[in-house]
Amino acid sequence: MAKTILVIDDNNDLRENTAEILDLAGYKTLTAENGKRGVEVATKEKPDVIVCDIMMPELDGYGVLHLLRKNADTQNIPFIFLTAKTERSDFRKGMEMGADDYVTKPFEDIELLNAIEVRLKKSEVLQQNYASTPQGLAQFVKDVKDSGLLKQLSGQYALENFHKKQTLYSEGKRPRFLYYLVSGKVKAFKGHEDGKEYITDLFSASDFIGYTALIEDKNYDDSASILEDAEIMQIPRDEFLGMIYNDINIAAKFIRIVTQNVKEKEERLLSLAYSSLRKRVAKALVDIHEKFNKDGQKNLIEFSREDIAQYVGTATESLIRTLSDFKSEGLIEIKGGKISIVALYKLKNLLY
Repeated sequence: MAKTILVIDDNNDLRENTAEILDLAGYKTLTAENGKRGVEVATKEKPDVIVCDIMMPELDGYGVLHLLRKNADTQNIPFIFLTAKTERSDFRKGMEMGADDYVTKPFEDIELLNAIEVRLKKSEVLQQNYASTPQGLAQFVKDVKDSGLLKQLSGQYALENFHKKQTLYSEGKRPRFLYYLVSGKVKAFKGHEDGKEYITDLFSASDFIGYTALIEDKNYDDSASILEDAEIMQIPRDEFLGMIYNDINIAAKFIRIVTQNVKEKEERLLSLAYSSLRKRVAKALVDIHEKFNKDGQKNLIEFSREDIAQYVGTATESLIRTLSDFKSEGLIEIKGGKISIVALYKLKNLLY
């Protein structure tokens, strides 16, 4: 189905010529001879993209943009200013108000068509419903990259092999990359004054690592090391930030996706603070099982007792006693030092 483009311009010749170009390119075209009429048409027809002149009588382009951004039905329609004004202040004002792009007069046909195509691709990406999971985030970033929106992304990222116990990044260091875990397992952890570690997060294939420090522009507040030999893609810091901060819509979508991850961390911290050791260990086993067994093919937990204890926030000896209790209750099996979950539902719903 042809996409609809609304052209708002008080210059009859330019408006009609622009509409003709868009018609020839296969778009359905609507026109409006002034800003007030443009708002009426946009509100009624809800076009896929709006191309609007700035300098118009009655209601200028800035006024059109302001009114459309206030309306929930039109606030997300891609908006391209068509203007002969090239002063930096005009560009800045438009972008601050929420414009998506500029095309300056006189322009080549291909310049306008390219601007519209890019905005349509962006709109398609942002309309997708992405799960609030690392997988949803991974798909989102892939779709954004594939859409051609991010011209600064080369697509040729460094891919590094890391070995077990190797450090990925250290607490207090400045972030240089967003890490994408292609394969393997990684843990994030904090060190305590007594020399013990507390695991703050676990990562498996398709997870992004280290984005919080990048977004907040601060040093890492934890460290990360390799649990199982891993292959990791390193996306340069500036390219990642360019994606997030150069487009407020993309930033908002990204934040909605990662918020769920933050919420899960907060819930686990509350569990550590207020739940019994039994419930904490049970939740840790369930978390680890679900994190590293996404396909549901096996119930085996290939995780050291020390790492589980760090994830729970308890002494290894206390963990071992609790695991022994779970074994005697038929909740888990322990063979060859490895744990298998026998009663996942019961572990998830321990009463005490």
